[in-house]
Amino acid sequence: MDFLITICARGGSKGIPGKNIKDLNGKPLIAYTISLAEEFIAKMGGDIAISTDCTEIKKIAEKYGIYTDYLRPAHLADDSSGKVDVIRHLLEYHQKLNAKQYDYILDLDVSSPLRNYQDLINAYNIINNDQRALNLFSVNDAERSPYFCVVEKKENGYYNLVKTNGVFLSRQSAPSTFDLNGSFYFYKKAFFEFPNTTVMTDRSLVYVMPHICFDLDEPLDFEFLDFLINRNKLDFIMV
Repeated sequence: MDFLITICARGGSKGIPGKNIKDLNGKPLIAYTISLAEEFIAKMGGDIAISTDCTEIKKIAEKYGIYTDYLRPAHLADDSSGKVDVIRHLLEYHQKLNAKQYDYILDLDVSSPLRNYQDLINAYNIINNDQRALNLFSVNDAERSPYFCVVEKKENGYYNLVKTNGVFLSRQSAPSTFDLNGSFYFYKKAFFEFPNTTVMTDRSLVYVMPHICFDLDEPLDFEFLDFLINRNKLDFIMV
């Protein structure tokens, strides 16, 4: 199998300025993702591709062994740019550059680094064993169930549960639901042969993380994760 690992890290970040290269326990955040990508490639083969519009991020990536002439175009580097389009553009560039087609694209999100090699292998085995599947994304058990305790505004102007097909008196009795944690995504090459603009398809699979995983959206998230790493409080082993 030929793998292309994509690492997408644009320069702009409103929630946490400079997030992708912000120091986390002694090294820039992006370094955790690069280390895991290198471990995966060393064992499974393939190439690593980085997409950024920021020269500073490129320099830090080079410090950790990732070199590229690719620079993300401006129309894919603003807040409205979809991640799938960013990956598609990067994929097309590297297919031409390396003169080959990739069987799988593995996207590792820089801002959700709580994963390890075993997570990736377990997830790969799930999607590789399903011939019809197009993609797979990592999730955690949902903190709140749309069948039991998540409401939305309905057409009549009043509020009710998001999911109303069934009456459930406890969260435990409701169907299982999951939160996307944004940590990683596997795509088969066939995914990009369709005009998909989001990760959601009628042939998507999930990998349920067996440990803590969350996205770094606010400054407090960094402090919390730094505390967990420094105090050895994570419930799994990172890179």
